[in-house]
Amino acid sequence: MAEVLTAQVALHQGQPALAGGQPLDQARAALVLLHGRGATARSMLHLADELAQPGLACLAPQAVGNVWYPNSFMAPIASNEPYLSSALAAVGDVLARLGEAGIPPERVVLLGFSQGACLALEFAARHTRRYGGVVGLSG
Repeated sequence: MAEVLTAQVALHQGQPALAGGQPLDQARAALVLLHGRGATARSMLHLADELAQPGLACLAPQAVGNVWYPNSFMAPIASNEPYLSSALAAVGDVLARLGEAGIPPERVVLLGFSQGACLALEFAARHTRRYGGVVGLSG
C-alpha cells in the first residue's frame, strides 16, 4: 500500500528544474520561479532574465502536464490531491537543492505566476520560516 501512495504523490518529482542566472555553486541568493497552469518552466526563465542580479541563481521546476494541480485553488483541497501534495514536495525539493548548495531559505525568493503564485503562497503558509521573499503574481 505504501508503494502505491508514494507513486501517486511523486507526480512532479523527477521533472526538470531549469536553471538560469548565476550557477548554484557561485550564487549568494536564489529565485524559485513557479509557472502557471498551461505554462512551462522555460517560460518563467524569461522573467528571470528581467530580474537578473549579480549572485542570483534561478531555478524553475516543471509541473507534469504543465499543471501543478487539476482544479481551482478554491476547490476542496482533496479534489486537488495527490497533485497538490506532490507540487508542494517539488518546491521543497528545490529548496533542499538550494540548501545543499549553501543557499538557506532566508536568501531564497519564491515567485509564482497564476497557479504557481497559489503554490508559492501555499508552500510558504505550510512551511513557515523566514524566506528572502514570497511573491504571488496574479494568483
